[in-house]
Amino acid sequence: MRTRPTHFFATPPVILHHGAVDGVTGSCHEYQLAVDYSILIDCGLFQGDEQGNGSASFLPIRFPIEQIQALIVTHVHIDHVGRIPYLLAAGFTGPIYCTEASAHLLPLVLEDALKVGVTRDEALIQGFIRTVTKQIVPCAFKTWYRLPDYQGKPAGQFRLQKAGHILGSAYVEIKHKLNGKSFITVFSGDLGAPYSPLLVAPKPPYAADVIVLESTYGDKLHSHRRERLARLEQVLLHALQDNGTVLFPAFSIGRTQELLYEIESLIFKLKGQHIHQHLRWDALTVIVDSPLAAKFNVAYSQLSACWDNEARHRLAAGRHPLDFTQLHTIDSHAEHLAAVNLLASTGKPAIVIAASGMCEGGRVVNYLKALLGYAIHQVVFVGYQARGTLGAAIQRFGPQKGYVTIDNQRIDIHAEVITLSGYSAHADKKGLIAFASKGKRVPSQVVIVHGDEPAKLALQLALAQQGIEAKIANHVSKL
Repeated sequence: MRTRPTHFFATPPVILHHGAVDGVTGSCHEYQLAVDYSILIDCGLFQGDEQGNGSASFLPIRFPIEQIQALIVTHVHIDHVGRIPYLLAAGFTGPIYCTEASAHLLPLVLEDALKVGVTRDEALIQGFIRTVTKQIVPCAFKTWYRLPDYQGKPAGQFRLQKAGHILGSAYVEIKHKLNGKSFITVFSGDLGAPYSPLLVAPKPPYAADVIVLESTYGDKLHSHRRERLARLEQVLLHALQDNGTVLFPAFSIGRTQELLYEIESLIFKLKGQHIHQHLRWDALTVIVDSPLAAKFNVAYSQLSACWDNEARHRLAAGRHPLDFTQLHTIDSHAEHLAAVNLLASTGKPAIVIAASGMCEGGRVVNYLKALLGYAIHQVVFVGYQARGTLGAAIQRFGPQKGYVTIDNQRIDIHAEVITLSGYSAHADKKGLIAFASKGKRVPSQVVIVHGDEPAKLALQLALAQQGIEAKIANHVSKL
């Protein structure tokens, strides 16, 4: 059978950045092969001060979509998928390509996002979920898929590779013809740190002409996982001495599961030993207070085939890092309020993991209102806090015993605020440089996105020292 000839594009592609340019949220990149043909990579929500504090005026899709033939989703964090409902509302009916695991998780994320930010009307929500589910196309890793045709000819191909950030996360390789030669552009999405719990570390792309690269921690180096785990143990030993609550703000997918994995490791290693005279490690209460996180724990368990070897070996040995004896999951709102009141009034020692990770809404806010004012409690940040978020304010003013405003109420911070800075699901400076430079063919250009200015500048300089041309994206990148 004769194959149709591939379309040869005569002019270099252009990338229109509709987010993750002025910070780390709102990822949305349009790969324009022709004025009437483009592919969208991610369609995420803004958070904090980035693009208007996520206000309603910035939620609708403000860019033309008639030329967009498909959406490729790198992973299902809300800052990468949160504007998908608005994309569909604007009239997008094309395929939504993602990994098989992301196809399983994406409807859960979007359903929750609609309930929190749009409507509680169950009929409307389920109608949307049915629509978006029909558009989702699950894709296997390491497999080339055809992009939608252009002018009756194949436009090119794309492939998803493991990114190691959260379950199902991928970076995207897009291959097409440019002036008769093969041209490959890579979109990194969010890259995971090496040795992260549960997930396989990302490998650099085999070859790329251009890489669009995240830079969240482009100016930081993470500690080794053993050091991270030792610091977590030290923090918990210190924090639980006075029988207060140790509160971890964490996103429901990815960070919550990693924390549970590490906490289970500590409890298993130290079972029978005492945190203090009246509290043993194996008697410590661990609470996940998030219905969405509970759903993701189930999904992670169902997708255990995607775990790394260490995690699968633990499972085979009868240990379950996401469902251990000390773990309690809170579902209903009434149970949530009861837990907040109990911990605030009794000082019962406990670890609580609650969303959202940047403290922008979600159940963590009620814990913060109840606990921040008392010195026996600790708030431990293990993830990036975007500027303008409540989490960033607590992180900044907490060590100074300052205050924050929550729901128009001033709350003086007496709780101890701790940052475990090396505890990240993002690649650090070293990992980002390796991703860009260790492939078979070094890219001719790296476009830096998804970072604050100091991180982007530091990464740009580091890449230049490796002989790689790198530029910081504005809203249009001409390749």
